Amino acid sequence: MATEAVESLSSSLSTTTISPGRRPYTGSCHCGRTKYITYLTLPPPIISANPPSPSSTIRIRKCNCSTCQKMSYFHVRLMDEPNDFLLLSPLNPTDGGLSDYTCFKGAIHWYFCSKCGVRCFAFAGEGVVREVEVEGKVQEVWTADPEKWGKGKVAYLSVNAATLDNNQEGLDLTEWTEKGWISYIDWKNNADEARMGKPHEGGMY
Repeated sequence: MATEAVESLSSSLSTTTISPGRRPYTGSCHCGRTKYITYLTLPPPIISANPPSPSSTIRIRKCNCSTCQKMSYFHVRLMDEPNDFLLLSPLNPTDGGLSDYTCFKGAIHWYFCSKCGVRCFAFAGEGVVREVEVEGKVQEVWTADPEKWGKGKVAYLSVNAATLDNNQEGLDLTEWTEKGWISYIDWKNNADEARMGKPHEGGMY
């Protein structure tokens, strides 16, 4: 059922012109075992290394820490995590659905497919399986828990933009660089400094 939803959504996006704003995009790992839908608002409402709030704009980022560099991770932080990221399959990443890697304090789970090794998203916080409407049909998906998200606990979700499916209306990763939408974060030195235009020491474009 999840596969059918992704195929249906991809087909509709390739043939329909969608007005600018919040749009659904499909993503997957290389072997297709991991499938998701994420809602992105493009162009970003605010293009800034330090937007006024996490919910004010999507944040497209590259980090110079050893974890992100070794994984070659291309971050997209969402405006409304519980409603902007729907994991279609596997239905529960925390129950053996995906392999997991943690490092340092172990707060963030860098989930990856046990078959092809691709990491589609990173997560910290409470997740839940719930019913949502996808392409006019109600189905079960895994999301950040909207009842508990950000309430006194670590809440982190970052989509790996490199795993977004190709040939989707309004999605061109090259323009993210060409139009200067990417902010570069310095976590290599634990500085948590962000800037536009140029990576920090040890980072990459």
